[in-house]
Amino acid sequence: MTAEQQVVKAVIPVAGMGTRLLPATKSQPKEMLPVGRRPVVQYVVEEMEAAGLRQVLFITGRKKTAIEDHFDADPELVRLLSAGDSYTLLEELAYTETDATFFYTRQSTPLGLADAVRHAEKFVGDAPFVVALGDSIITSADGETLVGRLVEAHLAAGAGCTIALEEVSPDDAYRYGIVQPVEGADLSGPFEIESLIEKPAFGAAPSNLAIAARYVFDPAIFEAIRRTAPDRKGELQLTDSIRLLKQLGYPVYGLRLRPDERRYDIGNFESYFTAFIDFALADEKYGYMVRQYLKRKAREL
Repeated sequence: MTAEQQVVKAVIPVAGMGTRLLPATKSQPKEMLPVGRRPVVQYVVEEMEAAGLRQVLFITGRKKTAIEDHFDADPELVRLLSAGDSYTLLEELAYTETDATFFYTRQSTPLGLADAVRHAEKFVGDAPFVVALGDSIITSADGETLVGRLVEAHLAAGAGCTIALEEVSPDDAYRYGIVQPVEGADLSGPFEIESLIEKPAFGAAPSNLAIAARYVFDPAIFEAIRRTAPDRKGELQLTDSIRLLKQLGYPVYGLRLRPDERRYDIGNFESYFTAFIDFALADEKYGYMVRQYLKRKAREL
């Protein structure tokens, strides 16, 4: 990979209102809800850093300043913890000591995900970049990041867009953005996508491969966004923009999550509770106690 080809910038949209998680999200961003001992968005940022992305732009909205505060250094808190010999707690703030640089811009009006990505045009310039939704955590068992594999596949194919995909139940496909692979595609590695559809009618999905909150884009996506028509809610859907990108002549590729990878979409209470339990059980410090408690609790059910 040449210096000109390196992907170093990530865009994290966090402007959504999180209404399906009310009242927990009335006064705080859903991306700041704790999963285990960290807020959701911290896992996303750590995933970007692990993939070598050191410039991160947050697309924020109203009531999202807690995200900026979370990633900012807090000298007063450090001083208080140091004075009290609370060195164990100081270690929990190590995430702020990073060589990553954070930028913030606001999507003042919620006009859809494609509109949020549009706000990153000046930030990314003429280089390919990653988009990672700030309310989705993706775990990998062996330390190799999904984003790293997406970037590699994107550059190798000369794609306009490369999308992470997860298999979902055919009965649930209508809830997602779904892709249709080209005929005869080998789904074991990166493969070209024929078409995309956002939330198809029940039973009409072209596959069970759902878009999984991680993308690599060529800057040509911004021209596609400018050509995207609003949906019936007046919003610009990123799936529609990707379909237009393909019509402009840019190939679109997909890459499935591996069996050891899992996406946690913190979009409703069911998925949030599942994520919290899984991360709490896996916690190196507290996981054992949580497991013992759940075993006792299970006997009461």
